[in-house]
Amino acid sequence: MSQVMAPPWLDVLDETIAACVTHRRPDLEARLREKRAQQLDPKLRVLVVGESKQGKSQLVNALLNAPVCAVGDDITTTVPTFVQHADTPSAALVRNASARGSIFHTPTERIAVPIEQVTKQVSTARSQHVVRAEIGIPRALLDSGLVLIDTPGVGDTRSAHTASTFATLMQADAALLVSDATGELTSAEMTLLKKVMEACPNVTVVVTKIDLVPSWRTVVERNKALLARAGVPAKLIPVSSALRLRAAKTGDQRLNTESGFPELLACVQRDIVASADLLARRAVAVVASSAISQLVTPLREELTAHDSSRTAATISTLQEAQRRVDELRRRSARWQNVLNDEMADLISDVEYDLRDRTRKILREVDKTYDEADPAIGWDKFEQWLEDNLNEAATTNFAWLMERAEWVATKVAKNFPVYREDLIPGSVLPDDLLEPVGRLEKPKIEPFSIPQKLFTGLRGSYGGVLMFGLVTSLAGMPLINVISLGAGALFGGKSILDESDQRLKRRQAAAKAAAQRHVDDFFMKFSKDVRDSGRHIQRSLRNHFSTLAEEFQETLLESARSAKRAVQDDQTERERRLREGRKELDKLVTLYKRVQALGGPAMELSA
Repeated sequence: MSQVMAPPWLDVLDETIAACVTHRRPDLEARLREKRAQQLDPKLRVLVVGESKQGKSQLVNALLNAPVCAVGDDITTTVPTFVQHADTPSAALVRNASARGSIFHTPTERIAVPIEQVTKQVSTARSQHVVRAEIGIPRALLDSGLVLIDTPGVGDTRSAHTASTFATLMQADAALLVSDATGELTSAEMTLLKKVMEACPNVTVVVTKIDLVPSWRTVVERNKALLARAGVPAKLIPVSSALRLRAAKTGDQRLNTESGFPELLACVQRDIVASADLLARRAVAVVASSAISQLVTPLREELTAHDSSRTAATISTLQEAQRRVDELRRRSARWQNVLNDEMADLISDVEYDLRDRTRKILREVDKTYDEADPAIGWDKFEQWLEDNLNEAATTNFAWLMERAEWVATKVAKNFPVYREDLIPGSVLPDDLLEPVGRLEKPKIEPFSIPQKLFTGLRGSYGGVLMFGLVTSLAGMPLINVISLGAGALFGGKSILDESDQRLKRRQAAAKAAAQRHVDDFFMKFSKDVRDSGRHIQRSLRNHFSTLAEEFQETLLESARSAKRAVQDDQTERERRLREGRKELDKLVTLYKRVQALGGPAMELSA
């Protein structure tokens, strides 16, 4: 049986992995091995990314001429949707084993769903702990192994979708960044474009909805000028998904050409499908160049330290390396204290804010049912209470997210070298809010006509008897006009008093039911807030701990190299000098081979 041969550029990646093993960098080795495993996957993944409501899902539908992605004003994509070739249409949702797992956990469960229901399922997938959707349809565009990935919108600070989009980006071979023609590229979109190109250099900007904007050509020219000024070598293609789908229905070739999709499809075939090897080489070049650069730094310091004519400089280098290690350790203790203190304050403040908001709602309930009758308009009151609780939850959670971003920035500033890329892209959990049970309607005591008659008779009895006895002293009979009038008056007052008492009991029952419901809401949501706070704290701790370990490993290796140079004698220094130069020459040669694959143009000399 013949074996599929590995791409030739993987030899360069294997040599880089071997260099990492030789220079004792298991962290770099693990990263490169993961990239190597991705390169052996025959599929070619194209990520469709952009801000919300830019037409990403409709673009995928128009490319495939099939309604595979969720589209609509009240429908949005909440998890990445993988669309690939299949002989027969099929769909599945992929879930994590853990109900509170993140997108980075290994999915362990695939649930088949009818393909006509998958768009609705995707729009509500977050509440079901789904990490992605997989759709298979028979299309010639996908037959070569092309996989189109529709992603949640990036840029909404109140959502938790950004992390899933950027996690999927690490697996992409190419990307289509989508921006509609209603305006030129914003600063946020330019920042997103640059960040996408750092992980995936083959990016095409697609301007959508040109059928809705008469001046779309002006917008396209401005976008091209903006990309040129920013030095971003991305191609820009204007399209209209609506015209493409209409042309597909009517068979109108002129309308199809006007939609711009022939140019986009040609670009996909030429620059992505036909250039799969080039894209893979670029990906290998990026990751290998970064690894070799990190290997060269301590090796150069060791060679410099071994020079016998620079003993004093070697000692100074050792002292500086030790000082930087000590400084990093002090900073590590500092940022951990900052993280613990700030997260404790954050959880306390957010919980107090939630309690304050629920108390205001209860005060409004008390004010309402001091006058109103729960038997009248209860459904309207129930909807009002649910709307106010939902608003309190949304506002409270939005504040939690804003403060979490601020805490991440403050912790990052406690590192020895502060950079924007030290801040994680997202620290929020995937499953944010879950609803509380419905408000239980209080028991409404009826006051029927027979009950009113009985209450009236019971009250009138005393009036008739009292005034009948008094008038009997004047010689009148017990039952007379005066005693009957008094009985009617007393009976009416008894009915009014009983009605007031029953109203107060209904009002008290309504207040108690609302109090129980608000207490249940507070207990449930405050626990969600605390759980989210702990999730954020663990995410930040793990993120910054990983950064600190990488920094420390680099500094420790430099310190070890400097220490060996100080302790070695002249003969040993000369021997290590020769070996070090030989290793450095190997790394420089390997780096040049990496650059030949299409990596970033940087100088790295011996």
